[in-house]
Amino acid sequence: MKLKYALAAALFAIGLNTYAAPIVIKYSHVVADVTPKGQAALKFKELAEKKLAGKVEVQVFPNSQLFGDGKEMEALLLGDVQIIAPSLAKFGKYTPKLQIFDLPFLFTDLEAVDRFQASAEGQALLNSMNKKGITGLGYLHNGMKQLSANKSLAMPGDAKGLKFRIQASDVLEAQFKAVGGNPQKLAFAEVYQALQTGVVDGAENPWSNIYSKKFHEVQSYIMESNHGVLDYMVITNTKWWDGLPADVRTGLNEAMKESIAFGNKVANDEDAEFRKKVIADNKAKLLPLNAEQLKAWRTAMQPVWKQFEGEIGADLIQAAQKTNK
Repeated sequence: MKLKYALAAALFAIGLNTYAAPIVIKYSHVVADVTPKGQAALKFKELAEKKLAGKVEVQVFPNSQLFGDGKEMEALLLGDVQIIAPSLAKFGKYTPKLQIFDLPFLFTDLEAVDRFQASAEGQALLNSMNKKGITGLGYLHNGMKQLSANKSLAMPGDAKGLKFRIQASDVLEAQFKAVGGNPQKLAFAEVYQALQTGVVDGAENPWSNIYSKKFHEVQSYIMESNHGVLDYMVITNTKWWDGLPADVRTGLNEAMKESIAFGNKVANDEDAEFRKKVIADNKAKLLPLNAEQLKAWRTAMQPVWKQFEGEIGADLIQAAQKTNK
């Protein structure tokens, strides 16, 4: 009789396991689905649910639907979401080394950024916040940043007295102060209205954000400065990630790597297309900066490197510089 009950219990347990509810994974981000990050998130959902059919359910929440960029990090640490992809400017208080990506004119192009992120130094940064409960799963490209404003910014002196929207980054704050600007920290969801109403005079964004969020409709000029990079780190809660079944974690890791490769290809392919769309709309005047103007901007912002060298590390800055060709 005991054997009979034991067998029934075992069969019941197998049945429960067979029909166990999938692990729900909430992936929250603040930009539109059409952006490289938005497309990468949707690709991750597709790949993860295919690789781990019945074991996981990925729910993607774009456009700050679940949490804005001011609350998403807290939500991740509390376990209210499982994956987010904040811009690299958001990590300064968790590890000062990641401030390297905010240094103005450090990278000549997105290919240099890619080489640095793939290097031993770049990969080590993914695990630099593990003790704070954050694990990096990879880097996502968005593109090089362009300056926009309600007046022409041909030379650094033209920025004096203007209010610029920035992310919550000490380096970006120092960057605009170096040219006499007045940096204002605002959540991404508030930028369009702030530009429209004159709360701020200008901003810095890659082409995909400028077009998808229609910033070019509320700015008079866009300076093709390529002065910095706006990339993201896809991160998860370390405790949650380490607690996953090994097969699930392996499958999610594979899906993440493939989705990041997909998203980065989108970023590379579409950067020029978004630029063309902004120009075609003819609502903001595009002002390419010539070599002399770019040199003036670079010289004006160069002191920011020295200001943060102690926090970031001179060796890390040198490693990044070596990736430029």
